[in-house]
Amino acid sequence: MQAYEGHLHGMVFWIIFLVAFVRPNNGDLSYSVPEELKEGSVFGNVAKDLGVSVKGLMDRKARIDMDSNDKRFCNLRDGELVVLERIDREELCGSQPSCTLNYELVLENPLELHRIFIQIEDINDNSPRFSNSEVKLEISESADKGSRFPLDEAHDADVGRNAIQSYSLEKNDYFSLVAHSNLDGGKYSELILEKKLDHKELDREVQQELKLLLTASDGGSPQRSGTAVIRVVVLDANDNLPVFSETIYKVSLPENSALGTVVLTVSATDADEGANGEVTYEFSHISDKEARLFSIDELKGEIKVIGLIDYEDKVKYELWVKAKDGAGLASDARVDIEITDVNDNAPVIQIKSLNVPIPENVAPGTEVGIFNVQDKDTGGNRQVRCSIQQNVPFKLNPSIKNYYTLVTKAELDREHVSEYNVTITATDEGSPPLSSSKTIHLSVSDVNDNPPVFEEQSYSAYVSENNKPGSSVCSVTARDPDWRQNGTVFYSLLPSEVNGVPLSSYLSINGDTGVIHAVRAFDYEQFRSLKVQVVARDNGSPPLSSNMTVSVFITDENDNAPQILYPTPEGNSFMTEMVPKAALSGSLLSKVIAVDADSGQNAWLSYQIVKSTDPGLFTIGVHSGEIRAQRDISESDSMKQNLVISVKDNGQPSLSTTCAVYLLISDNLAEVPELKDMSYEENNSKLTSYLIIALVSVSTFFLTFIILIIAVRLCHRKKPRLLFDGAVAIPSAYLPPNYADVDGTGTLRSTYNYDAYMTTGSRTSDFKFVTSYNDNTLPSGATLKRSPGDNSECLNFTSLDFTENASKCSTLVNNFPFSV
Repeated sequence: MQAYEGHLHGMVFWIIFLVAFVRPNNGDLSYSVPEELKEGSVFGNVAKDLGVSVKGLMDRKARIDMDSNDKRFCNLRDGELVVLERIDREELCGSQPSCTLNYELVLENPLELHRIFIQIEDINDNSPRFSNSEVKLEISESADKGSRFPLDEAHDADVGRNAIQSYSLEKNDYFSLVAHSNLDGGKYSELILEKKLDHKELDREVQQELKLLLTASDGGSPQRSGTAVIRVVVLDANDNLPVFSETIYKVSLPENSALGTVVLTVSATDADEGANGEVTYEFSHISDKEARLFSIDELKGEIKVIGLIDYEDKVKYELWVKAKDGAGLASDARVDIEITDVNDNAPVIQIKSLNVPIPENVAPGTEVGIFNVQDKDTGGNRQVRCSIQQNVPFKLNPSIKNYYTLVTKAELDREHVSEYNVTITATDEGSPPLSSSKTIHLSVSDVNDNPPVFEEQSYSAYVSENNKPGSSVCSVTARDPDWRQNGTVFYSLLPSEVNGVPLSSYLSINGDTGVIHAVRAFDYEQFRSLKVQVVARDNGSPPLSSNMTVSVFITDENDNAPQILYPTPEGNSFMTEMVPKAALSGSLLSKVIAVDADSGQNAWLSYQIVKSTDPGLFTIGVHSGEIRAQRDISESDSMKQNLVISVKDNGQPSLSTTCAVYLLISDNLAEVPELKDMSYEENNSKLTSYLIIALVSVSTFFLTFIILIIAVRLCHRKKPRLLFDGAVAIPSAYLPPNYADVDGTGTLRSTYNYDAYMTTGSRTSDFKFVTSYNDNTLPSGATLKRSPGDNSECLNFTSLDFTENASKCSTLVNNFPFSV
């Protein structure tokens, strides 16, 4: 019998072995591994079995996954399955004949799923063990030969051949032992009172108690065994065993039942009376785990919950209860407890893959992450729905089995939103439903898609001339909303020219700060403004840029002193103004003409007499520069009048220039004995004798010529004759081309008229200058001559003829034509 049972177990083992090592055709993998294998041991080559290279597995992010958060006993390393920690088959599967771990092999790009079944092989690492080290049997001395007495079953956590295979009893004179198999495949033994003639009968008076050693052995290699002591107490006759109301009890128990919950009550009766009929209850064989979950009242037979019942841990428990009478006779009954599921597990969200950061230029539909949702419950409690919030540019796409992919559904813009917190919510369909959520942080990486933008569309800067080289002109700022190097802005100037000179000779810019500096000092009189194109370029790849115009205006400073145009500065020519003796108060005698190269108030000129021969005789217009008689000229006034005129601008601080004006109070040159001395009075110049002789000779000749002309006129007409014998030519002043005609600045207008007194002695004849220099004005250097063929005895200037009432002749004394 035992040999047949061993042969049967051997066949079962080989069938399981062949099933474990045959690879399914649908892509699932099966492996077998002994329990208690050393950590790091290799027991399977996934890469070889799938026909994929190790690099291919790494590129596709191959990983081992589980449906729950239980311990992970193996992992994938270089395409091979290796043991992560010690595997105890008995702890995992208890007494179940088959112990299988289910894993999932996940491959990405594209997503594939392969199931891996790992069959845990039992090794003989547990010895048989009796629940009680001593078994007490009370046997009546009148017991019939052949009476059987069931003994406690020994338990071995191992299965198959490693489980209990046989029992043996030490040699004695009274009893023999026989082994049996119960419904669940376990083995138990019975003690038999022998009928053989050579065996003695029990005699309480001879021996009240005897002890026998019971040994249980398994079929492992090496073989393990366990022992218990059978203590036989000889009593009077007890011929009835307790009988259970049911051979097999079945009951359903919801998981998470409260502690102390009564699962069911077993009941057994004994036909004997007295102590032989009193029945007590106990578990005949029970695992340590089951002993932590259930207890039995030895008198009432109530089985109660004493630990946490979890459907996800185990769905069914099989308990054996023993009913024993007072004499030690016992019988067993099986209790099947089926655990029913309660929706007590919320879905669990596991992130399997996450591709972050996400470039902001990814197309809609790009896969961002992969996650898995598990619920340990069963039936409708296991069905899960997943969702995310609506205000994010992402959506969920269901994938194979319980996998989901998170993809983009709209374009991303890091400058608008740089990161997202996406909350994934999973809800089961239990009653009431349970849900869980997981928030994942998704950051968006920058792409250089924004050019720098200046804060202003254009900039204007004002710089005073004569600025210090290297000084700051202005600062420009451009912003780039991109990140890091894509948002780092550098500044430069577009090459150009200013008046034929490269712009870089005038301005430079700090590439980091955008501050524009002057390379040299500016001159307002050279140019008054310039425009420069500033380029702002980021550091992206490829770089983006934008341009902006900066207008630089040069402001004037008072750095130019007034320049005297008339009278001509000393050293250039000898200029003397002749003033008629009959000049009245307020008469215009001369004019100082000056200009200033500056502009604005820096070019507003004012005139002042700082020194004069006769301080009270002349006055000058503060803004016009016109020299007028402050009173009537008298005979007592000195003939030679020297004026020092100061011309001052209105700048801060003001600049000034002085000039000397020589006035000769005389009606004719003959009255001037030494004209030459006057021109050199202020300068204290020394003339050589040759110059003095030449000047006297020319003067004498000129005066003689004038006297002759006057004598001829007196002979022809008896009218008052002009006593003015000569005139000093006033040369035309030179005006630089860049001077402007500004009212009130002292610059003479292009056409100016004067009233001048003539030397007729009557104070009634006045000269009118009525035309401009541009038409027929006497040029500087023109000479006086008599017009041939003219009988009027009038004096004429070359190329100019002035008449008044056909009876008066006028002599030109002053003309001041200037064009600005």
